[in-house]
Amino acid sequence: MTNARVAASAEDGSMRIALSGEIDLANAAAVEDEIREAMSSQPAKVSVDLTDLTYLDSAGVRILFALASRLQALRIVLELIVPLDSPTRRLIELSGFESLVALHPASP
Repeated sequence: MTNARVAASAEDGSMRIALSGEIDLANAAAVEDEIREAMSSQPAKVSVDLTDLTYLDSAGVRILFALASRLQALRIVLELIVPLDSPTRRLIELSGFESLVALHPASP
């Protein structure tokens, strides 16, 4: 079974969710549940940091699309932090996800 971690923190009306490890069909439902639990408050902005994500398949991309849809309905801004040279960024670009949210490179 693959291993993924979800770490969330909130500050000044913003929420940061850091995803790390591998997200695939085997653990996507658990990851999505953890993200929902972290979103119990309604922040004005959500940043999802994928810097330490080593693998993401279509089940993981579906989680991101569902999150974007839910936040858009609530008028909450979503941004993704993804390193420029990561395979995850390439997958997100190919999926068309960047047309929904802002993609930012990881901070050095």
